[in-house]
Amino acid sequence: MTSPAVDPASEVQPLPSPTDAVPRRITGAIWAALGIVYVVWGSTYLGIRVVVETMPPFLSAGGRFVTAGLLLAAIIAWRQGPAALKVDRRQLASAAIVGVLLLLGGNGLIVLAETSVPSGLAALLVAVVPAWVVLIKASFGERPTLGGVAGVLLGLVGLAVLTLPGLTGAVRIGGVLLVVLATLLWSVGSFSSSRIPMPKNPFTASAYEMIAGGLACAALGLIRGEQHGLDLGEVSTRSWVAWAYLVVFGSIIAFTAYAWLLQTAPLSLVATYAYVNPVVAVLLGAVVLGEALTLPIVIGGAIVVLGVGLIVSTERRS
Repeated sequence: MTSPAVDPASEVQPLPSPTDAVPRRITGAIWAALGIVYVVWGSTYLGIRVVVETMPPFLSAGGRFVTAGLLLAAIIAWRQGPAALKVDRRQLASAAIVGVLLLLGGNGLIVLAETSVPSGLAALLVAVVPAWVVLIKASFGERPTLGGVAGVLLGLVGLAVLTLPGLTGAVRIGGVLLVVLATLLWSVGSFSSSRIPMPKNPFTASAYEMIAGGLACAALGLIRGEQHGLDLGEVSTRSWVAWAYLVVFGSIIAFTAYAWLLQTAPLSLVATYAYVNPVVAVLLGAVVLGEALTLPIVIGGAIVVLGVGLIVSTERRS
């Protein structure tokens, strides 16, 4: 999960600002970039689930984001010159705050939750982020549309249905509640990024957010004692592969594709990732990891996706 200038693998990204001012031609390159965002961001939940099989959650997340942030900073310096990384103290502090909210509070808690919650269920729970964003905006005096309110209500109903596996003991309720808390913190971070002085270059902001969030994740991992008994030689090959996949594809390639889409494609089209990613995640979890598609997951997921779709379609017309 990340801000408009950050990666997800998080796994769920905030909705772009909705206004398609000028019709734009949908080219093959746009569809290719959109496909990357659909599949790669949807697959990050699966990647996280594989990583935490043999890696500690917060230390692995911290290493991933710091590595991705440094790589992105190096790419920016190479392509745009070192001056592109220059920010003032307020901008740096703002990027650090947003990074901690998104990557420690949002993504980090999801990584921890996926030690006990199926990746598909986590992705569907995360899909309620747009509903939280509407509620947060309303608390700051931004009156939601009727469709937005209906979407929020649908999302909350879907969320209630999706918690049933935890209430019935099918999965750990603690893991489900962690994901719900993560979605709230992610939403706060996403909303805050538009209200505080951020670096003007979104790629630069993303690099600093990932480094700050990654350091926070690593620090919490050390406080939790995740380093005790950690033997990198015992980490499975598939966990290393999944970790590298999240760094390169989830934190750099997919984000770059998303940032390019925001400048090139109609925002209403880009926004469809919000309800395509969970579907991709559920399918991959079922096919690759054999995660069960229980009735609450199917019904609750369908309700959440419908609610998010309603919010996206309504908000982009307002």
